[in-house]
Amino acid sequence: MKRNVFYVLMLSILGIVFALPAFSQTATVKGVCKDAQGTPIADAQVTWHNDDNGRTFKLKTNKKGEYFSLGVDPGTYTVTLSKDGKQLDQVSKFKVGVDEVDLPFDLKASQEQAVQQTAKEKGISPEQVKQMQEQQAKAEQYNKSIGTVNEKLKAATAAEQATPPNYDAAIASLNEAAQMVPNEDLVWFRLGGAYLDSAKTQTDPAEKTKRYTEAYNDLHKAIDLKKGKTAEAAGTPGAAPANGQGAPANGQAAPANGQAAQGNGQPPQSGKPVVQSALDNQRMAAYYDNFANAAARVGKSDEAVNAYQQAATLDPPHAGQYYFNLGAVLTNSNTTNDVKIRKQAIEAFDKAIAADANHADAYFWKGQNLVGMATTDPSGKIVAPEGTTEAYQKYLELQPSGPHAEEAKQMLTALNATVETTYGKKGSKKKP
Repeated sequence: MKRNVFYVLMLSILGIVFALPAFSQTATVKGVCKDAQGTPIADAQVTWHNDDNGRTFKLKTNKKGEYFSLGVDPGTYTVTLSKDGKQLDQVSKFKVGVDEVDLPFDLKASQEQAVQQTAKEKGISPEQVKQMQEQQAKAEQYNKSIGTVNEKLKAATAAEQATPPNYDAAIASLNEAAQMVPNEDLVWFRLGGAYLDSAKTQTDPAEKTKRYTEAYNDLHKAIDLKKGKTAEAAGTPGAAPANGQGAPANGQAAPANGQAAQGNGQPPQSGKPVVQSALDNQRMAAYYDNFANAAARVGKSDEAVNAYQQAATLDPPHAGQYYFNLGAVLTNSNTTNDVKIRKQAIEAFDKAIAADANHADAYFWKGQNLVGMATTDPSGKIVAPEGTTEAYQKYLELQPSGPHAEEAKQMLTALNATVETTYGKKGSKKKP
């Protein structure tokens, strides 16, 4: 009996001895994880997945970016470094034996290796690969921001359409959007427009000037950015700088303004349908129109004139409004009664009339500029240039009780002319 007990005991001891080698068939894994700047990646997860048996070991890095584990089975592993749910790097088919294994993660070295591999596969230089990656990173960042930006644009629109308009709230939202997507021309266009509209509500001259200046700068930036996108889309190296052109002296906005604010601010692409290119030109014209308004308000009349001409060229269907605004700027800026400027203003109003024969104000202001060049004969009678009375008469025909009706009648009386409210048509005539 004792012999049997001793025999069983010996077998148990042998079993333990024989089992020891099985427990020693594991490895130790460790490593240090650093980002592309060489900074340790703390609180990251290093996942060791055994491709042979499916077993997974999840390890965490300390403040020094270090990880460590005992008892990892030998085999072939896929090792993944991640943080906050985002994969940072991965090593495939990594062999683990029974010794200590050191597997560091150096994102800078990994990125360089990836660049070299991509360059080899695509047959391009590593520098070109890096440029592509930078552009992709910018696009991804933009896409992350665009949802929030759209919300801020909606908030700005709601503030502008409130009763009364809350321009300061709109400006605040648009400034935040501009900081998020500083290369988006549409945001700067909207911001410049908000400053432009808000300036009209200010009673403090200094604050009014400040806001017009902000509008001028923001709209100038919008034009620069849009020109740059257009040049890039067309394959033109570099972008022509904006010439600093502005907007209507009377503060009127061309019909294209609202449409531009609803657009996506993207430049025309090669191969686009003609309709799309025309719409894009219309948006650019709106940029010039508002910019001209701001330029005129801050005393940059030459820039305003150039801008209106640009707008009229880009957007022929609304050229009448742009030319009227141009004439208004020339009229308002002509403080010295310069005949040359008056003729330029008259030419602009004639173009506005050619584009829209029913533009009453264009006739009135054409008449005002013609009167400014009137002379007197030896008897003291006022002699106005040809077309003066016809301009006033046409205004009265179109706007018999308009805001300038009494003034037009007084001018016709001073010129000893007949008031014709049916100008250009058969009908009765009457003295004022």
